[in-house]
Amino acid sequence: MNDVQEATSPAAGLSGPATCVSKVELRVSCKALLDRDTLNKSDPCVIVMVQTQGQWTELDRTEVIKSNLHPVFAKVFMLDYYFEEVQKLRFEVYDIHGTHSIGTRDDDFLGGVECTLGQIVAQKKMVKPLLLKYGKYAGKSTITVHAEEISGNNGYVELSFCAKKLDDKDLFSKSDPFLEIYRINDDETEQLVHRTEVIKNNLNPVWEPFKVSLISLCSCDEDRKLKCLVWDYDSRGKHDFIGEFYATFREMQKIGGGNKVSWDCLNPKYKQKKKNYKNSGVVILSDLKLHRVYSFLDYIMGGCQIHFTVAIDFTASNGDPRNSCSLHYINPYQPNEYLKALIAVGEICQDYDSDKRFSALGFGARIPPNYEVSHDFAINFNPDDDECEEIQGVVEAYQNCLPKIQLYGPTNVSPIISRIAKLSAGDGTIKDASRYHILLILTDGVVTDMADTREAIVRASYQPLSIIIVGVGNADFTDMQILDGDDGVLRSPKGEPVLRDIVQFVPFRDFKTASPAALAKCVLAEVPKQVVEYYSHKAISPMCPVRDLSTPTLSPVANTPTE
Repeated sequence: MNDVQEATSPAAGLSGPATCVSKVELRVSCKALLDRDTLNKSDPCVIVMVQTQGQWTELDRTEVIKSNLHPVFAKVFMLDYYFEEVQKLRFEVYDIHGTHSIGTRDDDFLGGVECTLGQIVAQKKMVKPLLLKYGKYAGKSTITVHAEEISGNNGYVELSFCAKKLDDKDLFSKSDPFLEIYRINDDETEQLVHRTEVIKNNLNPVWEPFKVSLISLCSCDEDRKLKCLVWDYDSRGKHDFIGEFYATFREMQKIGGGNKVSWDCLNPKYKQKKKNYKNSGVVILSDLKLHRVYSFLDYIMGGCQIHFTVAIDFTASNGDPRNSCSLHYINPYQPNEYLKALIAVGEICQDYDSDKRFSALGFGARIPPNYEVSHDFAINFNPDDDECEEIQGVVEAYQNCLPKIQLYGPTNVSPIISRIAKLSAGDGTIKDASRYHILLILTDGVVTDMADTREAIVRASYQPLSIIIVGVGNADFTDMQILDGDDGVLRSPKGEPVLRDIVQFVPFRDFKTASPAALAKCVLAEVPKQVVEYYSHKAISPMCPVRDLSTPTLSPVANTPTE
């Protein structure tokens, strides 16, 4: 709407280590703001800052609301909530003078407040006084921040509203209507859910469709009351009230089969005073699209199995396994780095595989009986069944394998990646979310077949597969970072990008003094997102999804609702 200007944001989101997090929505409102304007009231905008490494950077900002000292902002901030981190936030309120940029004059600043995301989440509704520079109170100004967790089995709805024959509030032209939807909370307070754009000079407006999460709309309660207000826009902020109506999400879902849902838009004053008053127009819900949002746990609890494969580097650069300096040396008192990484990751993955059998492969060695170099062999030397019983079975196969092979080279990993990608693809008939693959590659150096590896990863990104590469030893792994898409999109030698980021690379030495859980947490952190991304891209639902709201057929989408 015209009094709600988009303020550009230089930063789109929080950066930081990926861990198991909850999504949190924040909504902001203010009361009794300072009036900095001479002729009109302040035009407030709230900027949200996040502190990273001691520096404050802008996360995002609200729209600008014209001439209002008690603004309720429609903008929703979506943040990742990390229980184990202190996430410092700062809310700054500014009076915007006709532009989208923030001015530098002191009188543009209406106050600010610092807090942590944990404090907001703990209180759910945080009210704090706004402070000016040097800790001085900004009069009686306050800021209220509401927090709501976006649960994994949440969804979002896309709504399309229009209206017919609205009252004309303007003298020389027609009304400029916009619609506001408020959720009535359990304590009878009202929370703005959405504010439409303004349709100029039109008594039969058709507003743009909008998306909102179900938890924001109705707290996932189909019978929760929604208060809907229609206004005639005024550029000075003194909007004229046209009418109101109450609805529920259950009522909205009666749409379908060509049927539309409508409500009389009523002005209580007119209804009381006018004998033959019918309504001040009719508001119509013309379309409703509900999308189911599936989380990693929805797929796991639906029966998706995580199949774990480990591929171990047996190239000569590891050193003779009989020598205590070798990375493959079997110390009777403590496991070597290969075993530490294998156990740390494998023990977590085995919880998601019902048969507890894992494929264990090797590369870069001469193997019996002919001692030819192989870049894809079963370390139990059974080509028909490369699986081992539980993680302990993999450990035993690894220890038994070492005396029987000759460490050689080069470090080629593309054959194993291509093999597991083909395995995960199946015969092309698998259309359900029954099986996802994780390939753990343990290597002591930079891969030799980098071009073929990049090509194999691009191909594998189209399959239900995630690849974890752990660099063992003290080699320079700089060139390996190219395989991890964190610094940019990985491309094949021909320039084709990966469909999705499926590789996570970490040097084991970064975790030498940390617990095994720290390594597992780091390398497995992105897997839940990758699982959801794959099945969402394929529009595949969990095999036994949790109960849906009574809705039409739902579309699986990634678990970040679009606001």
